[in-house]
Amino acid sequence: MPNVHLTEQMENYVHGQIKSGAYANLSEVVRAGVRMLMERDGARQFYALKAELEQALRVAEAGGFEEFDPLAFEPEAGFE
Repeated sequence: MPNVHLTEQMENYVHGQIKSGAYANLSEVVRAGVRMLMERDGARQFYALKAELEQALRVAEAGGFEEFDPLAFEPEAGFE
C-alpha cells in the first residue's frame, strides 16, 4: 500500500486525534475515514436506487406498464 501524504492541516488534525486518544495511530484514522467514505457511497447508491424506484412507481401508476407473463419469461419453469 502506498504512503499517505497529508496536508499540514490534515497532519495537525490527525495528530490531535491521536493525542486525544480517539485513535491510536495514523492507520486507525485513515481506516475510519475510508469507512466513512464507504458508508457515504452506500447511502448515495441507496438514494439513487430509491429515486429510480419512485420514478418507476410513478410511471406504473400512470399506466405505463405491461402485465408480466412468467411463462413468456421462463417457459420451462412450470408455473401453474
